[in-house]
Amino acid sequence: MDEFRKLTTQEKALRINLSRAIYGSFAEIGAGQEVAANFFKVGGASGTVAKTMSAYDMKFSDAIYGVGDRYVCEERLIRMLDHEYVLLPERLPHLIETTRFFAFADTVEALNYERTNQGHGWMGMRFQLHTESEPNDCVLHLKMHDTDPLQQQYALGIVGVNMIYSCMFLNDPEEILMSLLDGLTPRRIEIDLFRLDGPDFKHVDNRVLALKLVKNGLTKAAMFGPDGNVMQPSDELYKKNVLVLRGRFRPPTHVNVDMLLASRRHFKHESDVDRANIVLVSELTLNDLNSDGKIDEKDFLHRADILCSLGQNVLISNYFEYYRLVDYLSKITKGKKIAITMGIYALQKVFEEKTYEKTRGGILECFASLFGSNVKLYIYPALKKDSGELFTLKDFEAELPDNLKNLFRFLMDNNKLEEITGANVRNLHIISDNVLAMIRKGESGWEKFVPHKVEEAIKEFGLFDYPFKQEIRQVSVEK
Repeated sequence: MDEFRKLTTQEKALRINLSRAIYGSFAEIGAGQEVAANFFKVGGASGTVAKTMSAYDMKFSDAIYGVGDRYVCEERLIRMLDHEYVLLPERLPHLIETTRFFAFADTVEALNYERTNQGHGWMGMRFQLHTESEPNDCVLHLKMHDTDPLQQQYALGIVGVNMIYSCMFLNDPEEILMSLLDGLTPRRIEIDLFRLDGPDFKHVDNRVLALKLVKNGLTKAAMFGPDGNVMQPSDELYKKNVLVLRGRFRPPTHVNVDMLLASRRHFKHESDVDRANIVLVSELTLNDLNSDGKIDEKDFLHRADILCSLGQNVLISNYFEYYRLVDYLSKITKGKKIAITMGIYALQKVFEEKTYEKTRGGILECFASLFGSNVKLYIYPALKKDSGELFTLKDFEAELPDNLKNLFRFLMDNNKLEEITGANVRNLHIISDNVLAMIRKGESGWEKFVPHKVEEAIKEFGLFDYPFKQEIRQVSVEK
């Protein structure tokens, strides 16, 4: 892998051109013409390029790929790959036995003349790893952060060459992922969706690749749905009323579920919320996935499997501070109301001034981001650690330092904070860490602390080191 990483964009393009077993087509819409250009500039392009085209005009694009509502979207990209790939074996039957075909496509919106938009695009590759085999798909969504359109196009060309090279010469999915930004930095190009599918990648769980996007700094947030398919956050959450529950979910308990359902009941009755437009999101931060400084991918998948079984959209983020998460979501939702559900002890941390010591404006600057947009926090009660009595917002206010009481009252008076009423306080004694310990030790009784679907998933798949094999042996002995 180190040898591959040392190659420049030009060297990668040349190696592909000189490999007579690799042959394909390029179709680029919008600002993406730089990818094919790299292969022509280094020489020997006749060994790689069967066809290159740019259906820049919408009417021409529609005539080739079909009419669509949007041109820079995954659906358009897949249509392009569908159309272009089948033409290769159809028109080049004499090369089928000796050639690994590929179709590369991108559809991109670069920075406009007024510089008022976010440059972004979809890029994909349908490719064979072996001659006469069924093809695989590699798809990504990227955001371009250069402030000059020409620099954006140049960077896009680099990513395209990296994609084609890595798909053709690398086998490890993480190596393919990490090679995409060779010669670039995440400050210039951000990749917030990456997917590998096909006969040669049946072993790949794209949820793990979503985690690696965030873990390796290629993006700050990635997302997948209840079916486990990775999603592009800006598409899924665009102009939606988003309700987020952050947690460790290790495992999800009755408390986690009640937090989400109870806050949704409140959220639905907000005057500026469209009930049909609500998206529920369970968020996992890298901090919550870390164990001794490392991320356990097996443990992550256990949590992901259970959240998916509960029908949840899952967001993985590197936004430890809530105000950063809100700032990220606000840019996507475009002014639509956002709600964050948190326990009252989490609210204590939000009000700790030391959290904001490294911020120039301190707590006021960060609260401006957290509460300045159309955002509301729903606060779930807890039991007091010393007495076991109910800990509510009234108690919280009484314990605040005097210098923060007026700030708290301001937020309450302006409908920025709301206590969740109707919470199932009978379950407040349930602690996820205690349930996890019971599961791992094989102790009975943990089942009553989690939803039935969670219990079923843990037992069926042996999640969280559940000793299901031991249970089977015991049953056999009893028989």
